[in-house]
Amino acid sequence: MLLDRSSGILLHPTSLPGRYGIGDLGPQAFAWVDWLSAAGQGLWQILPLGPTGYGDSPYQCFSAFAGNPYLISPDLLLEEGLLEPEDLASIPAFPTGRVDFGPVIHWKLELLARAFERFRLDGPYEQFCAENAFWLDDFALFMALKDSHGGAAWTTWDRALVTRKPDALARAWTDHARAVDEHKFRQFQFYRQWSRLKAHAHECGVRIIGDVPIFVAYDSADVWANQELFYLDATGRLTVVAGVPPDYFSKTGQRWGNPLYRWDVLKAGGYQWWIERLRTALKHVDLIRIDHFRGFEAYWEIPASMPTAEKGRWVEGPGPGFFEALQTALGADAAEPGPRLPIIAEDLGIITAGVVALRDRWGFPGMKILQFAFSTDAADTYLPHNYSRNCVVYPGTHDNDTSRGWYASASQAERALCRRYLGRVEDDIAWEFIRLAWSSVAVFALATIQDVLSLGAEARMNLPGRESGNWGWRFAQGQLGDDHYRRMADLTTLYGRGATAVADETRRRPGH
Repeated sequence: MLLDRSSGILLHPTSLPGRYGIGDLGPQAFAWVDWLSAAGQGLWQILPLGPTGYGDSPYQCFSAFAGNPYLISPDLLLEEGLLEPEDLASIPAFPTGRVDFGPVIHWKLELLARAFERFRLDGPYEQFCAENAFWLDDFALFMALKDSHGGAAWTTWDRALVTRKPDALARAWTDHARAVDEHKFRQFQFYRQWSRLKAHAHECGVRIIGDVPIFVAYDSADVWANQELFYLDATGRLTVVAGVPPDYFSKTGQRWGNPLYRWDVLKAGGYQWWIERLRTALKHVDLIRIDHFRGFEAYWEIPASMPTAEKGRWVEGPGPGFFEALQTALGADAAEPGPRLPIIAEDLGIITAGVVALRDRWGFPGMKILQFAFSTDAADTYLPHNYSRNCVVYPGTHDNDTSRGWYASASQAERALCRRYLGRVEDDIAWEFIRLAWSSVAVFALATIQDVLSLGAEARMNLPGRESGNWGWRFAQGQLGDDHYRRMADLTTLYGRGATAVADETRRRPGH
C-alpha cells in the first residue's frame, strides 16, 4: 500500500450543518465531500461511527461493528419513500452550533420508527442481514434487550441473559422479534447511506480515514456476546480496566473504564474477533487510525476498584504476532511498497523503544502534533525538522484544543519558541500551523475543521477526562466559504499535496 503525499480535514459527521439537530449522511455530507474535492483535499478523517451511549462519545459505543442510527439522513429516507413530507413538516428548534443529544435522539428515533413501519423486506436487506449476521444478530438482540430493560447495563439483566443461557436467548429472540428487526433495519439504512457517501467520496478523489479504538465499551454487544475474551468475573463484572497513567492531558491519568482483553484467549482463536472487526471496518473506510496503538506493545492495567488511573501496571500486549495474523488475513502483497496494512498508528503518550519498533516493523505511519512541539527545544520529536516522511502531522486533533485555544493558554516560553520557529509574528496561529503541517515532509497532513475556520477554545470537540460537554460541536450553514477552500487549495498546491489541488472556479462547491 503506497502512501501518496496528501492532505485533508478531520471532521466527524455529527459536526456537519443541517436542520435536524445533528450532522448526518445526507445532502450536507455530500456537499462536504464536494468542498473537500474543490479544495484539493484527498483525505477525510472521521471519528468512530458506532452507536453512542452514555456521554455521547464515539469511543464508547454499543458495538464495534454497528453504525450510529442518529446519523441516518431523514432527507434520504424521504427520497426512498420511507418518510412522508408531513413527517418533516414540524422540526424541533434544535440549536445550530451544537448537538443537544437528548432531544435529537428522541426525535430521530421517532422518525426511524415511522420509516420502519413503511419498510418492506427486500433482497438487499436480506443480503445485508446474512452477510453481517456474525455481529448483527448479537447486536440487534442486545439492543432490543437493553430497550426492554430501560437502557440498563447488561450486567443488571436476568442472570440467564447475562450468562447467555441458550433457552433464555431463544425466548428473547421470540419475545423481542419485532424490536430485533427494527434494530437490523436501522443498521441496514445506516450502511446503505454510508456506502453511497463513500462511493461519492471516491468519485471525488477523496479517501476516508476511519478510526478504530483499541478498546470497546463495557456496556456493549461485543462484551456481552464474547465475555470469554475479556477480564470479567463470574458475574460479568470488571476486574481490571483500561486507561493511561498521568500524562499531558491529566495529572491523575485517564481511567477509561474499558474492559481489557484476554490476549491469550484471542491468540488461541487466531485473533479472529479482531480480524473480523478490521475486515468490517475496511469495507467502509480506506485507511484506519488505530487509537492507542501503544496498547498492542504494552497497556496500562488499572484495578477496577481504583477511582483514578494513578495506580496500575504496564502489561505486555500481543506484540508482533497479532499483526502477523492481521497481515495473513487482511494484508496486501509483501512485495508492494509501503505499509502492508492500511493502518495509521496513534502513537501519542508514553512511547517506548518497543512501541517504535512494533510500529516501524510494519511500516505504519505514526502521528505528530504541532501543539506538542514547543515545550522543550530543537530536539523535540514533534518539531517538523525532526520528521521522517512516514508520519501524519496535525496542528491538533479532536482531543486537543483548537490551535487558537492552545496558543491563548500556552506558556510564555511556548509562545516565544513558536514565534521563533514560525519566523514571524502570527496573524492567525491556526493557519500558520496548517501551513507548517502542509509544508512538512509528513506523508499526510490533516487539520480539524475548527482550525480551518480559525476558531477558539469554544469550538473544542473533546477535553479528555471531562465528563460532559464533549462531542457536540457543529459548524453552521454558511460558516465555511469560498475563501477557505481557495486558501486550502493554494497551500495544497504549493506544497505538493495533491495533483487536483486547484482553486478552479468551474468546480462544483457546496453552499456551506
